[in-house]
Amino acid sequence: MSDHKKRGVHTDQAPPPRGAYSQAVVAGDLVYTAGFGPVDPVTRTVVGGDVAEQTRQTLRNVAAALHAAGTGLQDVVKVTAHLADVDNDWDGFDTAYREFFDEPRPARTTAGSNLGGILVEIDVVAVKGSGSGA
Repeated sequence: MSDHKKRGVHTDQAPPPRGAYSQAVVAGDLVYTAGFGPVDPVTRTVVGGDVAEQTRQTLRNVAAALHAAGTGLQDVVKVTAHLADVDNDWDGFDTAYREFFDEPRPARTTAGSNLGGILVEIDVVAVKGSGSGA
């Protein structure tokens, strides 16, 4: 990629950053999102009492950031997911996750992490205009 310009992305449809970072960054045809959790962008409170509900809200937040960057979940090529309790929450997470991604699903890394009271955090990399069949 010869164009090294990048731009930050902001939308009110996803929770604002808690620190010095962008919700997403566009660099050429690539879009990198920050890690999002299950926070309602309006009330700024955690949504969902279980990992499935929290995963759905988290992916809605990711989708909003991608939309603001001019792309969507269909263009995601890599997902990094963090679970507070991999052993007990894997099935609920994976079931909810499948609702958001069609085949071919993105490559994914799922790790256990200390998430400070939430059950899931997700960030993605998307290729603008790749489409789900690319």
